[in-house]
Parts: sequence; C-alpha cells; structure tokens
Amino acid sequence: MPEKIGFVGVGRMGLNMARRLKEEGCEIAAVYDINTAAAQAAAQELGCEACAKLRQVTKLSGVIFTVVTDEAAMKKIFSGGLLSRAKGKLFINCATVTPDVHVKIEQKAEKAGAQSLEACMASSITQARQGTLYLMCGGRPEAFERARLVLVKLSNALRYIGTSGKAAQVKALVNMVMNINTAGLAEGLGLGEALGLDLTMLREVFSQTGADSRVLRTDGEDMQKRDHECFFSAAHAAKDSGIAFKLAQAQGLNLPLAVAAKKQFGRMVVEGLGELDKSGVAELTFKGRHQGKA
Repeated sequence: MPEKIGFVGVGRMGLNMARRLKEEGCEIAAVYDINTAAAQAAAQELGCEACAKLRQVTKLSGVIFTVVTDEAAMKKIFSGGLLSRAKGKLFINCATVTPDVHVKIEQKAEKAGAQSLEACMASSITQARQGTLYLMCGGRPEAFERARLVLVKLSNALRYIGTSGKAAQVKALVNMVMNINTAGLAEGLGLGEALGLDLTMLREVFSQTGADSRVLRTDGEDMQKRDHECFFSAAHAAKDSGIAFKLAQAQGLNLPLAVAAKKQFGRMVVEGLGELDKSGVAELTFKGRHQGKA
C-alpha cells in the first residue's frame, strides 16, 4: 500500500485527485484548504482530518500533494508551516508556476530533509476524476521513483522530464500553444459566423484540414453554443501565458502570437470574464456577444 497521503488544496482538481486515490485504495489522511468549508466537506467525504494548520497535514502524511492556484499560494504554504518536521516526507507539487519557484521549493524541502517533485498536469477535472491525467514530472530521479507508486493511480501518461524546473518549462509551453490555438479558433469561428457560415459545417471542415486541433474538439462546440462551463479558466490561461512570456523574455525571444493570446485572456480577466472556461475567449470575437472595454 502507498504511504498515507495529504492534500493542500481541495478545489475541483485537488478534490477529484483525492477521490480517485481513495477509490484506488490509498489512505487520504489529511486535507487543508484556505476555504475551511471546502476542507471540512472534503474531509467528511474522504474520511480524513480537515487540518487547521499546514504542519498538521505534514505530520499526518508521508506524501503531500499541493494543488494550489498560483505562485503566491505556493510560496505562502511552503513558508507557512508545511515544511515543519518534514524530514522523510515527499511533496508533489501540481500548481502551474514559474520553473524558478519549483527549484526554490526543492531546495527548501531538501534543507528540511524532505523530497520535492513537480507534477505538472496537462489535463483537466474530468481526467483527474478518471485517473487519466497527463503528468509531466521534474525533480530528482529518486523522488520521481518514490512518487510513481501513487502517480500511476492518477495518470495514464506519466512522463519524467528532467531536473527540477524542466517539467514546469514544458508545461508553460504546452499552455502557451494551447492558448494560442484557443484564441485562434475563436477568431476563426467568430469570422465564420459574421460571414453567415454554418458553424457546425465549419467545425467539420476544420477537423478534416490543417485547421484541426485538440482545442477544436474540446472547445469548438462550446464556443458555438456559448457553453463556457469552467474546466480551465480564462484567468488561469492568462496566468500561464504570463509564465511563458517571462520565459521568452529571459531568452530574448519575441513571440508575437503568444503575446496576442496573453492580451486576449488578460482582457477577459479585466472585463470580469476570468472565471469562464478558456473557450469564453470567443465572447470577445463573435459579433454582438460581449460589449466590454475596448
């Protein structure tokens, strides 16, 4: 049996990962969330303790998943007691943050006698529940081998990328290209509608030509029907585009398409559309849909 498992962050992704692991025979020992009501509800469902302090999660668990929203949250939890008496523990960090953050967390964990692994997810809530996440891992090989026993229960495509920070670099590029594709698809469908074309027909043509993409299959119909139930929010798309933008700046590269996509998703956040699914970028391109700031 795998080690006892704790979760820091039991929002939609974290909770569905915990549910999957419990179904696979793992013992979920502890959960923590800044939303105490969410933590208590998750604890009741999973049959574990809802911890008021981060250090309690570490005390009760051998393996701790962190599934938080951004860099600020990552820095806060790792400086807020999570590494207290952490010797021998393994932290599996799933947030999409800059590679430097993962490197620094690994350093802090090792100083505390613990191990750290980045497990970057290129999938969404449904895959978390089904155990079919695409996971890209970065860190020391021994940390990856230890984590593998648990991660295989969450993933049907588990890949070791390299040292700490490398998986985060790959994840940033995955999301950068995905966001470009999403914004481009919204423009194609938006123009198609303006021209009076049948969008179902247009999506079928796209799928059989060079306009095909995975985004077409996941988001195309949603853009057409204005169904933007959130699986990957526009706010997260904006954040992740910013991570890729910083990496490009550091390398002295000009990536105009990435910049344009970043601006579109950033505009969604500014105009109060950030909690829509990324498919909601179509609201900015279809005629007459969203009358917001220019």
